[in-house]
Amino acid sequence: MLSSQQASTVQPRDHTAADSHDHIQVRGARENNLKGVSLDIPKRRLTVFTGVSGSGKSSLVFDTIAAESRRLIDETYTAFVQGFMPSLSRPDVDALHNLSAAIIVDQERMGANARSTVGTATDAHTMLRIIFSRAAEPHVGTASAFSFNMAEGMCPACEGLGRTSEVDVDAVVDRKLSLNEGAIKLPGFAVDSWSWQVVAGSGLFDPAVKLTDFTAQQWDDLLYKPATKLKYGNSNFTYEGLIPRVKRSYLGKDRESMQSAARAFADRAITQATCSACGGARLNEAALSARIQGHNIADCSAMQINDLADFVRGIGDPNVGPVLEGLRSTLDSLVEIGLGYLSLDRESATLSGGEAQRVKMVRHLNSSLTDVTYVFDEPTAGLHPHDIQRMNRLLLALCDTGNTVLVVEHKPETIAIADHVVDLGPGAGTAGGELCYSGNLHGLRRSETLTGRYLDHRVRLREQVRTPSGWLPIRNANLHNLRDVSVDLPLGVLTVVTGVAGSGKSSLIHGHVAGRDGVVVADQSPIRGSRRSNPATYTGVLDPIRAAFAKANGVKPGLFSANSEGACPGCKGIGLIYTDLVMMAGVSSVCEQCEGRRFTPEVLTYELRGKNISEVLEMPISEARDFFRTGQAGVILDRLVAVGLGYLGLGQPLTTLSGGERQRLKLAVNMAKNGTTYVLDEPTTGLHLADVDQLLSLLDRLVEDGNTVIVIEHHQAVMAHADWIVDLGPGAGHDGGQVVFTGTPADLVAGGTSLTAVHLRDYVNRS
Repeated sequence: MLSSQQASTVQPRDHTAADSHDHIQVRGARENNLKGVSLDIPKRRLTVFTGVSGSGKSSLVFDTIAAESRRLIDETYTAFVQGFMPSLSRPDVDALHNLSAAIIVDQERMGANARSTVGTATDAHTMLRIIFSRAAEPHVGTASAFSFNMAEGMCPACEGLGRTSEVDVDAVVDRKLSLNEGAIKLPGFAVDSWSWQVVAGSGLFDPAVKLTDFTAQQWDDLLYKPATKLKYGNSNFTYEGLIPRVKRSYLGKDRESMQSAARAFADRAITQATCSACGGARLNEAALSARIQGHNIADCSAMQINDLADFVRGIGDPNVGPVLEGLRSTLDSLVEIGLGYLSLDRESATLSGGEAQRVKMVRHLNSSLTDVTYVFDEPTAGLHPHDIQRMNRLLLALCDTGNTVLVVEHKPETIAIADHVVDLGPGAGTAGGELCYSGNLHGLRRSETLTGRYLDHRVRLREQVRTPSGWLPIRNANLHNLRDVSVDLPLGVLTVVTGVAGSGKSSLIHGHVAGRDGVVVADQSPIRGSRRSNPATYTGVLDPIRAAFAKANGVKPGLFSANSEGACPGCKGIGLIYTDLVMMAGVSSVCEQCEGRRFTPEVLTYELRGKNISEVLEMPISEARDFFRTGQAGVILDRLVAVGLGYLGLGQPLTTLSGGERQRLKLAVNMAKNGTTYVLDEPTTGLHLADVDQLLSLLDRLVEDGNTVIVIEHHQAVMAHADWIVDLGPGAGHDGGQVVFTGTPADLVAGGTSLTAVHLRDYVNRS
C-alpha cells in the first residue's frame, strides 16, 4: 500500500527572474473570443493555461501562439511557390515576439491506417527490426525483411495487414431478383442509375432473368469478372465484377470518412478474419523463423511493453549496442508515461485521444532539438491520479532540456507544478476572453479568480448514499484483459468505475453493459459528420429554427439550410474555402463571396426578431436559448445548457469540439430518449474544477429522475460524490482485469488498499 506522502504531487521548481527577451510576448490577441489579451509567457519554463471551458485558452495557445509559429514556418517552405499555394492567415493579434518553432501534441486520434501501430508511430518497431536483422538466428536479411509494410517482409496472403477481408455475396445481391427488379444491393446501383446501366447493358446477361437462373459463367461474370473493356451498341465502357468493385471501393478506406449509406453497406457486406497464413503476425515465414532467445519479432511486438522492456534488457549482443540503448529508452519512456500495458503491434487507430497524445509525446522525449515550444492539450486526460505524477515528471523533463512547454489543463495536480499560470475568463464564450491572472501558483491561490477559489476545493463524501433499486449482474467477463470477472452493478444510483489506465474499465462496461436494453452510451468518440455538421444540425434544433424563419418571412424552410438552396454558391454553405496541400497540412480561408456568413445575400435579408439566420448560428447556445425560449427549440437548447455547453457556438463545426464536448453533446441528445441506464466515459474531460460541480448536479438529476448512471472516471471529485464504486486493477494490462474493490466511497477510503484508495483517501483528507 502506498502512503499519502508517496501519492503527493511533484513539487514546482524555483526560478530566478528572466530577462524580457526570454519571454513570448503577446500583444492584443483577439482571436475568437479573446478581448485584446496581452501578456508575457516565460520561455524554457512550464506554463499552464487554466479557465472554464470556452474561456479562450485554446484560442490563445493553439489559435494564436502555435498558429503564428506554424504560419511563419510554412512561409519558409512556400516562399518559392508563392502564387501557387494559399498562405495561412495571420492570427488576429497586434504583435507576437520571441516565438520559437512550436510542436503541437494534441489528442487527435492517429488516423485509421491499419499499417500504423504503436511500434511504427514511436520508431520502436524500426529499432526492433534492426536488432533482429543483426542478432536473430537464422539471419534472413536486412531490417526491411522484418517489416510488414515492405514486400521483403510482409505476409503475401494478407499483404502485411494480419487479417483478410471477405465479401458476403448475399449482402451484395439478392439472388431471388433480376437486375430489373433491383437485385444489386450496392449503394449507387438503383435501377436506371449509370452504374446499374453499365451492368445491365453489358450484354453478358439478360437483365430480366432472376439471378438464381444465371449460368455458372454469367454468375462468375456478374460477381468476379476483372475490369474489362466492352463494346455494347455504340458505347465503349469498362465493366467490372461486383466483388472486385466492392474491394476496390471499400477495403482500406477510412470507414468514418464514408457516407452513411456506404458505411452501413460496408458493415453488412465485409467481414474480417485473422490471416490463416501468418496467424495475424503480418510477416512472411522467413521473418517469423528468425528468433532471439526463442522469440520472433512478432512475439516481441505482441508483448506488453513493460514485458518487452524487460526482455530487451536481457539482450547483450554488442553488435546492436547503440540501437538497444535507443529501444530501451523508448520502451522505458512508454512505461513511465503510463502506457506499459500497450503492445507495439496495437493499431494506432484503436488508441483513445489521451493514449494517442502520450504516444506522440514519447517521440519528443529523447529528441536532440532544444528551444522548441511544445504545446499540450490536457495531457492528463484519461489518466488515473497515480499516472498524473508520471506525466508531470515528463513535462518537467522537457523543460529541463531547454524547451518551452505550454499546457492547457484543468487538473490541480498539474497546475501545482507550473512555473507560471495563465488564467483566462472570467466566463465562457462572450463572457470570457479576458486575462484574469498571470503569475506563479502562490499568487493564483490568493487571487479572486474562479480558478484560484476552486484550486483547493474538494467534494466531500456523501453523508448518506442512495439505496439501489436492484442490481445489474455481470458474470464471467473475459473480454481483453478481464479475468473471469463477476460483479453486480447497482441500479437507480450513481456508480463510478475506476482504476488505472488499462485496468479493464472500458472492457467491463462497454463490453458487458453497453448494448443491453435501455442502456444509453455517451462517449468521447468522434461524431460522424463533415465540416458542415454543428450543434444545430446534430441536435435537430435547426429544424424548428428554420421553420420559425420560414413562417416569419413567408418562404420555404429550405432557404435557411446551409446544406440546401440557401447556401452560398462560393463555399457551398461552409463559410470557408479549404485547400488541400497534399504533403503539408491543409489551409482554410474565409469565403470572399459570403464573407463567412454561409448563405446567399437574399437569404440574409430575411429576419426573425431582428436577426438573420447567419447571426442566429453565430450565437452562443446560451444566447440562442434566451432567443428561443419556447417550443421544441427551447427544449433542446435547455438540455445543451444543462450539460454545460452554453458557451459553444450554435453553428460551430463539430470538428472543432474536444472529446469531452462531444460526449456532453451526445448526452444532451440522449437525454431525450427513453433510456433507463446512462453510461458516460470520463465526462470530466475538458472541464474546469467549477464545471465539475455542475456535472455532478446533472448526474444527480439523471439519478433522481429514476435512471441508473454508470461513469467511467478518474476524477476524485466524481468518486467522492458517487453512491457506489467499482475499482479495477490492481495494475494495467495483464496486471489488471480484476475487481479489487466494490462498495461505497466511504468504505474504500476507510479500508481500501488499491492505488485508487490511496489517492481518494488523500483527496478527502485534504478537504
